[in-house]
Amino acid sequence: MASLVRKLEQFVRLSPLDHAILNRASSERVRHFGPRVDIVREGEKPKDVHLILSGWAYRYKQLEDGRRQVVSFFLPGDICDVNVFILREMDHSIGTVTSVSIADLSREFFEQVAAGHPRIVMAFWWETLVNAAIQREWTMNLGQRTALERMAHLLCEIWLRLRLAGLTNGDSCDFPLTQADLADATGLSKVHVNRTLQELRAADLIVLKGKTLAVPNLDRLMRAGLFNPNYLHMDHEGRQLDAAGTTDAAAG
Repeated sequence: MASLVRKLEQFVRLSPLDHAILNRASSERVRHFGPRVDIVREGEKPKDVHLILSGWAYRYKQLEDGRRQVVSFFLPGDICDVNVFILREMDHSIGTVTSVSIADLSREFFEQVAAGHPRIVMAFWWETLVNAAIQREWTMNLGQRTALERMAHLLCEIWLRLRLAGLTNGDSCDFPLTQADLADATGLSKVHVNRTLQELRAADLIVLKGKTLAVPNLDRLMRAGLFNPNYLHMDHEGRQLDAAGTTDAAAG
């Protein structure tokens, strides 16, 4: 839950009551999944909005012959499609990368928030707009960037999103994605992914060992990926809506 609050407070500082509402919602209906399983499949009727409490997941589309496109990654603190329960059926699937814990957020929770917690509503709108901005950037990645630029850009994005959620350690972070995952996210073959990662390693832009990624110099990696972090909107844009007397320390 701390990851969600920390992320939302990049937009607006929440009140202790806002924190309590979010904490209760994230602890009432929790489910656990193992790695490499589906949380929800395309065609199913969505009933709740899923909040990622721990672990990594991804949104994907799949063709009948098995070819798959990963269209986004979910990290701790991410919400999988605010208000998705208004749809008749899912138009994509959500699967796990690692073991994952999620909280199911009901329609009633969002109605309660809408009725009395405007800062949370605005923060959820911000979350939705950031997700849309990320999708636009991924489209740019697939359509215009070279293989090395695509990979560097994706690694910058993941590293910054993890830092935003308080999940980096110095210049390192957990990185459970396989080369197949990276291929499906960047539109490259696994052979091309391997070659591109080797190029990034040889240029001392990344250190990738086991399931840990280190970024020795983020500025250099950002330059290699033509990365502009403006689309992540991390600079407290909703400060005019801050709860009075709420500080960063209160975010817990």
